[in-house]
Amino acid sequence: MGNGSVRIPLWLLVPALLPVLLFSVAPLVQGIALGFTDYRLGARSIGFAGLDNYVYMLGDRHFWRSFQVGAVWTLAVTIGEVGLGLALAMLLNARLPGQTLARVLVLAPWAIPPVIKGLMWRLMYHPQAGVVNGALMSLGIIDEPIHWLTSFTWALPAVIVAGIWASLPTTTVVLLAGLQSIPMEIREAAAIDGAGGWGQFRHVTLPLMKPVILSIAALQTMWNFNSFGLVFILTEGGPAGSTRLPMLFAYEEAFMFGNLAYASALGTVMVLVIGLFLVAYLRSQYREAQTGAGA
Repeated sequence: MGNGSVRIPLWLLVPALLPVLLFSVAPLVQGIALGFTDYRLGARSIGFAGLDNYVYMLGDRHFWRSFQVGAVWTLAVTIGEVGLGLALAMLLNARLPGQTLARVLVLAPWAIPPVIKGLMWRLMYHPQAGVVNGALMSLGIIDEPIHWLTSFTWALPAVIVAGIWASLPTTTVVLLAGLQSIPMEIREAAAIDGAGGWGQFRHVTLPLMKPVILSIAALQTMWNFNSFGLVFILTEGGPAGSTRLPMLFAYEEAFMFGNLAYASALGTVMVLVIGLFLVAYLRSQYREAQTGAGA
C-alpha cells in the first residue's frame, strides 16, 4: 500500500513532465552538445571540436562587446522599470480619481505583441515624422531632428527607454500587489507617531516591500538579459553593434553566418549566466526565509 501510494502521484506527473522534457530539456541538451562540435549550416557531417568554440569565444571582441552592451541594457532597463514601477504602483495605490482608467492604461503595453511594440517605437523615433523629435523640437530642447536608432550616441539609450516602457506593466502590477498587502494599521501607527509621507515610505513601505522589490528585480534581470524581439525590430543590433545584445549576437552567428556550433556555445554561456542569477536569487530567498523563521 505504501509503495502504491507513492507511485500513483508520480505517474500522474508524467503528462505534465513530457512536454517539458520534449520541448525544453531535450533542445537544451542538444544545444549544449552542439556547442562542442564544428557544425555549420548546410554541412553534411559534424565533427567533435572539444572546447574550441569556447576558446575562440574568449578572444572574440565582438562577443565581449555584445556582453558589455547586454550588461548595460539589463542594468538600465531593470533599474528603470523597478524605479518607475514602484512610483506608478504608489500612485495607483493612493486612491486617486480615475484609478480604474489609470490601471488600464498602465497595463496597455502588456497586451501589445512585441513586434507591434517595436514598430510603434520605430515610428515614434522616426527622424522626420516621429512624435519624439516633434515634441522635443516644439519644447525647444533640440534644434534639429535626431536619428535616434542610427546614432552611435543615442541608439542604446533609445532602445533602453523602449525596453523600460515595454516591461513596466508586469513590474508595476507585482509591486502594486505588494503595496496592497501592507496592513493599513502599520501606516496609521507610523502617521500617529509623527511620520510624514517620506518617513512612512522610508521606514514602513520600503522595508516591507524589500522582498517584493528584490524578487521582481531578479526575475526581470534574467528576462532582460535574454531580450531579443524588441531590440531586433528597432535596430537589429546596429549601428555597428552598439545595440547588439548577446542573444542578437548568437542569432547573427547562427542564421547570418551559419556557425551553429559557435552560436550554440554562446547560448550555453548565456544559460550559465542566467543560472548564476537564478542561484543568487534562490539563495537570497532562502536567507530571507531563514531570517523570517528565526525571528
